[in-house]
This record gives sequence, structure tokens and C-alpha cells, in this order.
Amino acid sequence: MNTRKIVIRSVQIIVGLPVVLGIGLYVFFYAVFYFPNWTTATNGTIVSSGQSRHYLLYVPKSYDSAEPTPLVICLHTSMSWASSEMAISHWNKLADESGFIVVYPEGSGRGPKSWKMEKSETPLQMPDVIFISQLIDKVEAAYNIDRTRIYANGMSNGGGMAFVLSCTLSDRVAAVGLVSAGLDPGWSWCTDHRPVPVIAFHGTADPICPYNGGPSKLAGGSFPNIPEFMANWSQRNQCGADPVETAVSADVTRRQYTGCANGADVVFYTIKGEGHQWPGGHRILAEWMVGPYNHSIDATRQMWAFFREHTLMAK
Repeated sequence: MNTRKIVIRSVQIIVGLPVVLGIGLYVFFYAVFYFPNWTTATNGTIVSSGQSRHYLLYVPKSYDSAEPTPLVICLHTSMSWASSEMAISHWNKLADESGFIVVYPEGSGRGPKSWKMEKSETPLQMPDVIFISQLIDKVEAAYNIDRTRIYANGMSNGGGMAFVLSCTLSDRVAAVGLVSAGLDPGWSWCTDHRPVPVIAFHGTADPICPYNGGPSKLAGGSFPNIPEFMANWSQRNQCGADPVETAVSADVTRRQYTGCANGADVVFYTIKGEGHQWPGGHRILAEWMVGPYNHSIDATRQMWAFFREHTLMAK
């Protein structure tokens, strides 16, 4: 059977599945047939909460064990894999250039993986929070990690997980980055009041996590109004009431909340007309499914520039 027939048959199967599962399988088939070097392989395992959990670790050749090195944690979308997030975000290329380590944890589930953010009275005991905390421990034990410069970021479901980490591991994560993400309900997740710096990117034409909030037919559930979500984050960080807005390009606006407690900046990029994509990253999902792609801004490079400005302050 040739590739064209396989892809057509795959699409026919996907159409009969729930939308989120269909998107996950679409990512897999698209990646396999259009990116031959892409796999679902991982290179590390941890037993956490009685389950084998997997991750991808990338250490640049420039790593020097004598030098404390930053760690970037990158979290994949729902119904996906660590390797797909690695391909989308281009963090490895930047790690080579700037000399930091990247780890891509993998969510739970058979086949495509997701992050489970089920509300509980003890968020610190959530299995995915425990797993990522243990993963940080493992990487710290093997490499000379600068514990003041550990950062978390992710897209969609992974961005929601990065938000949860800002609420539950704020004593370990210096700053976070979100792409096409929002979590509702929000601030009741937070177990402490440490202001956590955040940089976020969101397209106005996102059909999965709607920019203006509300129910999502594609993902299921409801999402917050994203500008309001970021404004609430600025309140969490005790920022000034009036953000500074600048035009980065004809279709990208940058909003920064200033005067935040402990220098915990809140920066929000709005990308006009962009869908559920990683700005400037690898376009794995087709526009007919998740909306237009934008390359006016490189979210990964902007995140790293932001992360470099923020370190974890000693208590």
C-alpha cells in the first residue's frame, strides 16, 4: 500500500473518532509520513506513583560539568508525545547555541499522552506534579544544574501543566512559558503566593483554546478569556494596573505588566489571526485543523530571552 493510500485510510479512521483523539492520531500520521526522522522514542524512564514514566533528555555538546547549567522543561500538547514537542519547539537548537539542558517529560496514557490536571484538595500530590518533581531530582543528580534557573513551558495541555507547576513547584521553577494555553478554573490551584514570572503567546484565531474563552468544540470543556487570564496572573504577581503595550509587528502585540513583586514580570503576546500553533516553531498540525501559523515571532527564542532575565530568588 503506498503512502497516499495509507494517509487516506488514516484520515477515514480519524473522522470516526472523538476530535481530541483524532487530532492526536493525525499528529502521529502526519509526523511519520512527512518527517521521517520523527519517532515516539524516549531515552529515560522513572517509576513514579507506581507507573513507568518516560522522558526525552537533550544535553548539548557544550555541556561542562564544572559549570552550573540551566534546565528547561518542555511539556507537550494533549494526545501527543515528548518527541513531537521537541520537533515543534526547536528548543534543542537553542540549547546548542546557549548551553542549557532540555528535558521533555511525557504525560500518561496508552498511545498518545496527555497531562492530567484533575482538581484536588492537595495539588502537590497530583501524579504529574510528583513525576516532574522527581524528574528534576533525577536530572539534578546526573548533571550540574543551576537550581536557580529551572524553567517550565508548554503548549496547549502542556501549557496548562506549566501553569500548574507555577502553582505547585514555585519553589523550584523560576519562570514559566505558555503557548496557546489557559486553565479554567485557575488560581485555586496555587498552594503558595510566590509571584512566578510568565511569558505567554496566544493566537486570536485559536479554535481549540479560544482567545476570548468559553467552550471548545474541538477540545471539550471550557477555557478562560485569555487576556483576562493574563491580567489575573498580573494580580497574582502584584503588578501595576496599567500594562505597557507595544506593536512587535503588524500582527503581533506585546503587553507587559510592570512593577511586579520581586521582578516577576508578566508578558503576553497576542498574535492576530494565528490558530493553535507554536509561533515560529515547526508547523506539524495543518491549518485546516488548528488554524493559521505565524512566523512573525519566534516564541522559543522570546521565551529563552525572558527566562534568562529571571532566576529563583533565595528564601
